Amino acid sequence: MTLLLSDTALADVKLVSLREFIDERGSFMELFRANTYSHLPGQNGPFVQDNFSKSERDVLRGLHFQHPKGQGKLVRAVYGSIYDVTVDVRQGSPAFGQWQAITLSQDQPQQLWVPPGYAHGFLVLSDVALVEYKCTEYYSPETESCLYWNDPHLGIDWPTETPLLSEKDGNGQTLKQLLEAGRCPRFE
Repeated sequence: MTLLLSDTALADVKLVSLREFIDERGSFMELFRANTYSHLPGQNGPFVQDNFSKSERDVLRGLHFQHPKGQGKLVRAVYGSIYDVTVDVRQGSPAFGQWQAITLSQDQPQQLWVPPGYAHGFLVLSDVALVEYKCTEYYSPETESCLYWNDPHLGIDWPTETPLLSEKDGNGQTLKQLLEAGRCPRFE
């Protein structure tokens, strides 16, 4: 399997195109093969954890990151569609504080590679979305930070003004607060 990587607005964040084989019986996709995914930019080790979420329209999950013990994430919308957002939170990075949004959908066989050092979250655009993602580090609640989804200094263009949020996500901190608290990783 050869990975078909596309650049995004953020240098190390990549869109992975999957090959889907369709015939009269249905379809088939190879979703992961360790030897081809081991060279993604910024990857800090093998994938060690798989996560899955089911969410309804307007649910916003994120923007989360861990430091230390940064998680790289390989994200895919299995069913439905999501507005997937990544923010560079690496202090000293030329792209520090920059964000991008990409729509991931069951209709496009793609994965999004989000390396450690980026905050990640998504908003559900369809009635229901099933999202799966592989992680390169175990979930570590003591090292997790939550970047406020609507940080006015970032100006993320979310397609809703009233998302459904968890208490944690509704109480996220601004990038400035996280930086001042020493929660952001350094750019290497």
